[in-house]
Amino acid sequence: MDDTQVHKVPKLYSEISRKSEEIGFTMPSDIHIGTLLKTLIASKPGARVLELGSGIGLSLSWMIEGLDRDATLISVDNDTDLIDIVSGYFGNDERVSLVCEDGTTWIKSYEGAAFDLIFADAWPGKYSEIEETLRLVKVGGYYVIDDMTAQPNWPEGHELHVARLIDYLQGREDFTLTKLNWSTGVLLAVRTAPE
Repeated sequence: MDDTQVHKVPKLYSEISRKSEEIGFTMPSDIHIGTLLKTLIASKPGARVLELGSGIGLSLSWMIEGLDRDATLISVDNDTDLIDIVSGYFGNDERVSLVCEDGTTWIKSYEGAAFDLIFADAWPGKYSEIEETLRLVKVGGYYVIDDMTAQPNWPEGHELHVARLIDYLQGREDFTLTKLNWSTGVLLAVRTAPE
């Protein structure tokens, strides 16, 4: 099997990639995580999806492709410039809500329904507010994180945060998880029981 051949790339993906290079955005998500997110979301009809860390919208372009007409997606980022760019691409999609707010603040103040999938691609929801974030995953829902293998842009000592996070998630009795040494290193967890 050749996973380098990626099919059905979202129409806006190449334009968002070009924009990413144009503005010097240095934290784009790998294309393979996009295909995984699309597939997982497509497995949940009427899905409620949360992305923590919109970035420039590369992962979001894939996630939107996985949404059916009854699904909804909230994407949160604290960078107004990036949210403005993402709004230009996806702001007219009624299924998508783009929120410009600090992730920690958003997570701690959110009082809505739980989610079928959370993609935590920012510090909040991944390395901080982890318990609050996991509470927002429905039974049978997915918690997905990437960049679990060493990346060139990791600050010194970041591998310790990664190791602690993996240990914490492996110790939870209410989630089943799989570590994939693929793409940028993916951890896929499914809630198997209420907290």
